[in-house]
Amino acid sequence: MSLFSRHKSELVADDQALAGRSERQFPLAATHKVLGTPLVTDEVPDGYEVAFFGLGCFWGAEEIYWQKPGVWSTSVGYAGGTTPHPSYEEVCSGRTNHTEAVRIVFDPAKVSYADLVKTFFEVHDPTQGMRQGNDIGTQYRSAIYYTTPEQEQTARELTAIYGAELERRRLGSITTEIRTAPTYYYAEDLHQQYLAKNPHGYRCHSNTGVKFPA
Repeated sequence: MSLFSRHKSELVADDQALAGRSERQFPLAATHKVLGTPLVTDEVPDGYEVAFFGLGCFWGAEEIYWQKPGVWSTSVGYAGGTTPHPSYEEVCSGRTNHTEAVRIVFDPAKVSYADLVKTFFEVHDPTQGMRQGNDIGTQYRSAIYYTTPEQEQTARELTAIYGAELERRRLGSITTEIRTAPTYYYAEDLHQQYLAKNPHGYRCHSNTGVKFPA
């Protein structure tokens, strides 16, 4: 791995992160291009929940989740870092500490949080640290950001189960970051539902090939 790749694979100290800005500098579409629901979902319907996952390039990750029955809206953005309101280019520089994240609003009466977490583990490789396949950098790290104590319990229990299965198969140890949901910054509009706008666009689904144990 090159020196540049090593640099991008290490989080920077907070005082060395990019300064960012006080507010978002770009407009976002009013509605989700695929689902027709609001794109910006700072307010969610009663009884619905919000989930955050980082699983590599957010283009393909969002596409997987908007197809799941019970998911009301999705968006892509930046989470878990230091720089406020970063740009895509700044996140890719490795100097914001953010991961590329998917924000999911879902109806738990139609799809459980556990099902979302199981999908998370099956569609990426949670053992790779600061990368997914050929995508190298802190923004590609595996992350679960929970929004309720119940989500935390589910996330940790399922991580332990899947981790045991991967280690049994000698596929490595899970490196997924699990913590309470940090501030989420919506990504630029061109990244929202990117693969609906660009059907032949890039998809990175570097996964272990291991289904979640029954």
